[in-house]
Amino acid sequence: MTFLLLCALVGAAHAQERSIELEGETLAYTLRADPADGGALATARELARDLSAGDIEAAARLSNAPKRRYEVLREYRDWVGAEEFKRVYRQYFSPRSRAVAEIGIERHHLLVWRLDGSDRLAGQFYVEIGNRYLLDDVPGIERGQLRRLLEAYRAGKLGD
Repeated sequence: MTFLLLCALVGAAHAQERSIELEGETLAYTLRADPADGGALATARELARDLSAGDIEAAARLSNAPKRRYEVLREYRDWVGAEEFKRVYRQYFSPRSRAVAEIGIERHHLLVWRLDGSDRLAGQFYVEIGNRYLLDDVPGIERGQLRRLLEAYRAGKLGD
């Protein structure tokens, strides 16, 4: 039990509380460089596994709006084709890809990925519901704020 408490405290210590002014609004957020396994990252890995296998039904169940997520994924797969769909999502499993930051506002989190060792940064939005993180497919204030923080991160304004 003491070991688990220590792990939780170390993990919490790495999440730095910060704030930034963007477009006239001060946003308070937490930033964790190199997100630890568990939480949003565990869901992201499960999601990437499902999508790289082309299993949109399983992937949709990881969303807080599963019907909407299923339709979006199905439409995308139909547009690009099944093999390209899988290739796109396999990027998250590439040994050269990694989550480089987790940015949080209350229950809402953004994972920032550096894909295939490139300079390209991708973001995924999650929300903590109960003891589980789900893909956040419901538009809201926090998700909009996280989108702005993603752009600030891409522009180098958030730092590490």
